[in-house]
Amino acid sequence: MAQALPLRVLILGGTTEASGLARLVADQDWISPVLSFAGRTLSPVLPPIPHRIGGFGGVDGLAGFLRAEKVDLMIDATHPFANRISNNAAQAAEIAGLPRLILQRGPWLAGLGDDWRVVPSVTEAAKAIGAQPKRVFLTIGRQDLLPFRDLAPQHDYLIRSVDAPDMALLPPRVEILTGRGPFDAEAERALMTIKQSQVLVTKNSGGADGKLAAARALGLPVIMVARQAPPPGEIVETPAEALAWIARHAGRGPTERGA
Repeated sequence: MAQALPLRVLILGGTTEASGLARLVADQDWISPVLSFAGRTLSPVLPPIPHRIGGFGGVDGLAGFLRAEKVDLMIDATHPFANRISNNAAQAAEIAGLPRLILQRGPWLAGLGDDWRVVPSVTEAAKAIGAQPKRVFLTIGRQDLLPFRDLAPQHDYLIRSVDAPDMALLPPRVEILTGRGPFDAEAERALMTIKQSQVLVTKNSGGADGKLAAARALGLPVIMVARQAPPPGEIVETPAEALAWIARHAGRGPTERGA
């Protein structure tokens, strides 16, 4: 009997979870995967599976790609704040008629000792810092800095992102740190102490929370940008759960090998 062709799986990635799933499927010979990066990170960590970098050209472009490449399953493992890409993925999967899974880490939840102010957008986060000048530790990435330049230029900012931001987007008083997390809680506490940070502004991305533990220990307030709900669909939080989902669609156990 002829062996079934490997299952074609498109992973929309750029997150720790996408990288973890790529490592899990790399040695599964019954899966033919490709990981797609949006291209926002200048130097992404390349996976041990085939990959592509760049957009698809909207919903129609992605649907066309799914059909042309004969993709069987799609996994949306994009950043929790990549709302446009996730919405495009949902629509494209429906057009192409294939199953879609959302692989997304759970959000952070405020606990005992936390001093959070939850806001619905980056713009509201900039306003929430207040009129009185403060030393702000800003960890929202490099794409959404304009509200802080335009609405809250009076503060002193320590901005950390994977890649250096465009200088034109920056507030007038700023220090830039580049680095790729996760970051250790003790190191975060030392950084905030040295820089005399008075408030932390971040997005509720979930995952490792060293900076939140440090803010809690130091008694610093946190302005937390809430994430939007993803488009309807099945959601899992770990790469292992995503691999199990792929295996169910293939009619096999997640650790089985091809012949």
